[in-house]
Amino acid sequence: MRHLFSGFLAGFLAVLTVHQAVIAAGGALGFLPGATGWSMRPVPPLGIPQLLSLAFWGGIWGILFLLPLTKQNTFLRGLIFSLGPTLVQLFVIFPYKLNKGMMGIDLGTWTPLFVFFFNAIWGWTTALWLKWTGK
Repeated sequence: MRHLFSGFLAGFLAVLTVHQAVIAAGGALGFLPGATGWSMRPVPPLGIPQLLSLAFWGGIWGILFLLPLTKQNTFLRGLIFSLGPTLVQLFVIFPYKLNKGMMGIDLGTWTPLFVFFFNAIWGWTTALWLKWTGK
């Protein structure tokens, strides 16, 4: 059980630290208009703050990092495991939950690239947290 918690904590912390800092930087530089990072805006259906929702799901996805794939290369490990949340966001969340078209294209043609980039940042950070803790 402690092993699973390590994966959850790594994914959770990756969202709270580097992932949100990069989103805030993207907003400040004008790449992501309106993005501030660390948003406490309530999200449906439960009204949980967006930051906590993202961190929770980052933790859930972080548990997958415990699978014995590509442990030798932190960069590759983060990239591979970031594909899961990227595919879910592009092919489930955007079209069905947010009604923003397949891959979020209604938000702009660069949306899939941004989603992949920010999830890769999360993946690399999660892999680094696990490497630093010896997992």
